[in-house]
Amino acid sequence: MNLVADEGVDRAVVERLRRDGHDVIYVAELSPGIGDEEVLRQANARSALLITTDKDFGDLVFRQRLSHSGVVLLRLSGLPNAAKAGLVAAVFREHAAEVLGAFSVVSPRQVRIRRES
Repeated sequence: MNLVADEGVDRAVVERLRRDGHDVIYVAELSPGIGDEEVLRQANARSALLITTDKDFGDLVFRQRLSHSGVVLLRLSGLPNAAKAGLVAAVFREHAAEVLGAFSVVSPRQVRIRRES
């Protein structure tokens, strides 16, 4: 899967997804400090799903109605990095087709996938 990971995503998550065969562009490696709209623009330019920990992307998608190929918001604070990486890897293994084009929220106990209406 083609992914863009925002710079707030833990490196352990990025590395795990890469090991699992996903093509991951990591903002922290290429363009640290760029704004949210630019992150979304870069994900769109690559037709990539965006992974983030930043709730502001909900505003960009739902209020401002900016286009996207899918956003996965990680709400995993407090978990060890290895646990975060394993959980995110499982989400992509089990829900890959569902998260494409959707706004999804991943928390320790659930995955919510919302399609725009």
